[in-house]
Amino acid sequence: MRCPFCSAQDTRVIDSRLANEGDQVRRRRECSVCKERFTTFEQAELSLPRVIKRGGARVPFDEQKLRAGMLRALEKRPVDSDAIEQSVSRIIKELATKGEREIKAQELGEKVMRELSMLDHVAYVRFASVYRSFEDVSEFTDMIEHLKRQ
Repeated sequence: MRCPFCSAQDTRVIDSRLANEGDQVRRRRECSVCKERFTTFEQAELSLPRVIKRGGARVPFDEQKLRAGMLRALEKRPVDSDAIEQSVSRIIKELATKGEREIKAQELGEKVMRELSMLDHVAYVRFASVYRSFEDVSEFTDMIEHLKRQ
């Protein structure tokens, strides 16, 4: 691994430990030339499915887009950022372990709504109202009644 400070090729690992629920390896490194220390993370490269949009277009899965949608729904809500990252990780892990080459956007949206319902009910309703294109207030009340029953 090249040193980010002096670009020397010779660095050594000082410490290694698991991170992110065991999905990553965190390595503390030291440059042999400039003696600076830095941290690297190593994780498995997963093959994620392509997303089939409602119009039939197929696009690569975009983790940033997934995270941005969830963050938009959770905006100004009292939810810990670690909990959000764990939800994103669960969705990605589920997609990767399924082994499918493609997934419908509707299925992905349902997975997001499931995670949001566990994190925050207001965020769940926000996301669902946009995702399901609510037309009137009765659809909101139906969803809220459903949440109350759970």
